Amino acid sequence: MPNVEDIGRRRCIPIIHTRGTHYEVGFDVGRTFRGLIQNFVGISKPLNQVFIPLYNTEAGRRVYETTLKSVRSNFPQYVRELEGTAEGAQVPFYKLFLLHMDDILPNAIHGKGKNDGTGCSTIVCNQPGHEILGHTEDALPEVLNHIYLVSAHITPESPQGRWKVSEEKYTSLCYAGHLPGFTMGYNHHGLVFSVNVLNAAKLVPGKTPRHFLTRALLGAETFVDVQQILQDTGCGSGDAVSINLTFLNQEGDRMFHNAEVGPALGQTNQSNLNILNISPGESIFHCNKFLRLPVEEAEGLGVTSSNHRHDTHQQLSQANTKQGVIKVLGDQSDNKWPIYREGHGEDFVKTVAVGIFDVVEKTWELYTENPKISSPVVVLPLELKSNN
Repeated sequence: MPNVEDIGRRRCIPIIHTRGTHYEVGFDVGRTFRGLIQNFVGISKPLNQVFIPLYNTEAGRRVYETTLKSVRSNFPQYVRELEGTAEGAQVPFYKLFLLHMDDILPNAIHGKGKNDGTGCSTIVCNQPGHEILGHTEDALPEVLNHIYLVSAHITPESPQGRWKVSEEKYTSLCYAGHLPGFTMGYNHHGLVFSVNVLNAAKLVPGKTPRHFLTRALLGAETFVDVQQILQDTGCGSGDAVSINLTFLNQEGDRMFHNAEVGPALGQTNQSNLNILNISPGESIFHCNKFLRLPVEEAEGLGVTSSNHRHDTHQQLSQANTKQGVIKVLGDQSDNKWPIYREGHGEDFVKTVAVGIFDVVEKTWELYTENPKISSPVVVLPLELKSNN
């Protein structure tokens, strides 16, 4: 049998349909994808070479416990969901929570940020008859083939967490062992969104990791809810992220939005937030660097790659259709720092999936190969609450 790391790109994205409480849904996800989760936890280089060694120090454990206490206070239901995933997958909870803290722990200990080149590209096309949100999911090489879709209907016994959401129904692409919401997905209220990581130079322990903010977005009913979740007043984000979004059902002209979220530094208790509106006839291309928010950025391969991807986009024809979006997201004209990434040379990051949300047709196409030269693995209908 081939080594799991040497099986090439699989034309496969498994999906689970599950219903229950947050813990029950998490447990079903963990049990169903136990093999993928256990394998990913075993091969994740950041987890095993950086996060766990720091966790095993006194200072690292304090950072971990401070952050977990904050998240458990504000989002207890998502901690229970992650506990369910850990127990279903039979992996230690602390390892999954460390993945969700991401670079907060090493940043807090070493006092500097990393920018290793991981991160995605998103293009929004808001043209008459062509309302598209396209996204490359770019990650470390070990993430390849360690993804799945979660389609969940969560009905808690009572509203929980700071926003008191009483019901959640969504479909999200997930990394193995990670909460839904961190890549791309949609909910039954019509919120469609994708996520780009941003790398701030200074991160904050004891605040909300971006993984939990994006998980909370899956419960948002309105654009006001989205802003409230990202602002996270009373705590604030511990790291940085960019969200590209729209609501399928909205009055008036189609509007897309890009939100840049920066960490709550110093004595502030809310995220640094900037939102750009993309009106009809406009478009935006966003990678893994701040375009508007005045936040000090961690220098590194992520900025280099983002600069090259932005330059490539500028040189390409305007993406005014779905095919135009696909052409951009599949572009490899920059041999060293392409938009569709194969993990060659200095740019070791791989594009593990591509998603195309067609807001007019209400479909979500998912690819595991370059969309310019392949067909989608699946085309999902965007099912809304009004259609249930």
